[in-house]
Amino acid sequence: MRMKKLVLPVLALCTVQSFAQKVGKPDSYAKTITADDLKRHLYIVASAEMEGRETASPGQKKAAAYIENHFKQLGLQPGNNGSYQQYYDVYQDSLTGASLEVNGQAYQLDKDFSTSANNIPATMRFSEVTVIGASANLDSVKNANLAGKLVLLVGNVPPPTRGQSGGLYSTLLSKGIGGLLTVATNYPRPASNRKGNQYLSAFRRALTPQAFSISEGVAKSITGDYDALKGNLAVMQSFPANVMLDVRKATTTAQSSNVIAVLPGTDLKDQYLFVTAHYDHLGKRDSVIYYGADDDGSGTVGVLEIAEAFAKAKAAGNGPRRTVVFMTVSGEEKGLWGSDYYSSHPIFPLDKTTADLNIDMIGRIDTERTSGDTTNYIYVVGDDKLSSDLRTISEGVNKKYTKLTQDYKFNDPNDQQRIYFRSDHYNFAKKGVPIIFYYDGMLKADYHRPTDTPDKINYTLQAKRAQLVFYTAWEMANRNDMLKRDIPLDGATR
Repeated sequence: MRMKKLVLPVLALCTVQSFAQKVGKPDSYAKTITADDLKRHLYIVASAEMEGRETASPGQKKAAAYIENHFKQLGLQPGNNGSYQQYYDVYQDSLTGASLEVNGQAYQLDKDFSTSANNIPATMRFSEVTVIGASANLDSVKNANLAGKLVLLVGNVPPPTRGQSGGLYSTLLSKGIGGLLTVATNYPRPASNRKGNQYLSAFRRALTPQAFSISEGVAKSITGDYDALKGNLAVMQSFPANVMLDVRKATTTAQSSNVIAVLPGTDLKDQYLFVTAHYDHLGKRDSVIYYGADDDGSGTVGVLEIAEAFAKAKAAGNGPRRTVVFMTVSGEEKGLWGSDYYSSHPIFPLDKTTADLNIDMIGRIDTERTSGDTTNYIYVVGDDKLSSDLRTISEGVNKKYTKLTQDYKFNDPNDQQRIYFRSDHYNFAKKGVPIIFYYDGMLKADYHRPTDTPDKINYTLQAKRAQLVFYTAWEMANRNDMLKRDIPLDGATR
């Protein structure tokens, strides 16, 4: 009996080692990631037919179907309990009507005031308006009792940009005001857009104040001598006025999806490696298509080609030891929605996910890059966080195979663009999963413009960058150990 107990672990060890030995060299499979194939896919994904792939739009659904069909043709398994798509709800409000009255006088939408579908569907009545100038003493505003009150802003107060706080707008919101009026001079104006922004959750932790833009004529009916107030931007004064704000809207529910395919592993199949990209873009604006070839058609087709390379390796008997999950997500342009949904509803255990390799824009050259190699580089982001294995693997693979210049510019904690926080890998990192984000740095030129088209992609360089991701994935999928998680999470989430 004891002899058998001693033999079995040895046999098990030999079996594990034999799996590792069966994994062949990746070179021949990497070569299947070609400029021609990337170009063929991208001219479809970023075509006029896809209409810019806006979240929950028909164009996005066409792109999802194309990606799913490609995964099926490769023989990859569906990643969501028999389905290739993981659906989530998207909501959008439409303004069906709005009213504004001051002391019984009714005013007309677009002639005298405007509002948006982002407001609360409600009728709100105020008997007093607090007028605050753009240069009002901030301490006085902070100490004022403004909870639930209607505030009229005088002068130009720019709304805060992302991450900023402490200004007048932020202070007013923190005071819990009930309504906010701003004054504009361009009335009457053409009919305003009746549709609000899409949003992900039908329930919110807090509601923002009812916001209306009003003409100077409406402001005069509230304050009397509005012209005098305009000349005193330090003003903070209350005026008696019966003001009624009414908003009516309808809410529609649509669906978007992540497209997920799986290549099962061998001896380590219960551990997972993700290769991701977002396939959505900005859709159409006034019938003008935003094609999103680089952002992020280039990453999307990179995932398609990397998946094909792994599938061919599997067919040749060189499948990965770990399960590789290929996921293209939607809603990135809205706020990392698809990856947020996945990380909140994971299909595969996050604690068994060794890493996420995220590709967001790998087809162009950074027009702002003024030093170093501009034709043979890639920005590598996030490899200094969560795991000390990341950079060792990344640099070792690159040195051996692709020999790209790896630029770590966007790892700078003082990066003004905050690139590390702006793509889908971040939702994996927040959960403690080590990540690498691959990026070409194109923030000027055609970024988020209709001119981001497939004809401007450097397909040869794109292929080389995609090959780097493949080689890195190959190493991570086949090494003996999962990546260490030995760097505190704090540095990856702030």
